Amino acid sequence: MIKIENLTYTYPTNEEDQKEQKKALDNLSLQIDKGEFVAILGHNGSGKSTLGKLLNAQIFPSSGDIWIDDLNTKDEDRIWDIREKCSMVFQNPDNQMVATTVEEEVAFGPENLRVKNPELRERVDRSLKLVNMYDYKDRDPSALSGGQKQRVSIAGVIAMLSDYIIFDEPTAMLDPEGRRDVINLVDRLNKDYNKTIIYITHYMEEAVLADRVVVLNDGKKALEGNAREVFSQVETMKELGLSVPQVTEVAYNLKKEGFDIDPLPLSIEEFLDLL
Repeated sequence: MIKIENLTYTYPTNEEDQKEQKKALDNLSLQIDKGEFVAILGHNGSGKSTLGKLLNAQIFPSSGDIWIDDLNTKDEDRIWDIREKCSMVFQNPDNQMVATTVEEEVAFGPENLRVKNPELRERVDRSLKLVNMYDYKDRDPSALSGGQKQRVSIAGVIAMLSDYIIFDEPTAMLDPEGRRDVINLVDRLNKDYNKTIIYITHYMEEAVLADRVVVLNDGKKALEGNAREVFSQVETMKELGLSVPQVTEVAYNLKKEGFDIDPLPLSIEEFLDLL
């Protein structure tokens, strides 16, 4: 499991004045079990992307601890072991593209972990097939669409055989079709391959798929529960500067007008059944 204990991360708000500090995360405690799909929500500046970087050991806690299984992310001697266990897919796939062909791109991570052939070849082929990009293995990644690039990034993480995968707003730069492809792939990794997913997003409809939703506000945990428990608190979410799924808000407004709608739906299909 991932265990976050009293985690605080502080960064300077002004490079010239190191004394002026702001807490991006403030005494946060959270546990994520193996095989769980957890969505992390929060407005800009809430600390959600900082949490992703801390989990991936890109930065280190100011205080408190993060345990990835039995590894503490403060242990810089084990940083590659931590990143092998807990990989990250970034918002902009171009930020993590380094190779001139798709298959070389997918091989980059496991090669750095010193995986040799024929296992390396098997991992790359299996990962590309899983994300439906095997036919593109000889292509230049820069010539791919945004959605295809993101699938290649995900294949690279799969090839590392990571148990925990952090997605930092992976669909933010994609069109609706690309978003649909990526979130369906993420859900499949969780349900069919038992990968633990930490999914940072500002799309509420994507968070509905998670087993648990955690809402951050000013570096602290504001709400936690399954999607229905969190999104039924429409007014609280608005106070936190967030929305709820569009269909949930429509149903909420109808309920305020006297319609018997209970529980609030999370999908169009649920809404139609209630109507």
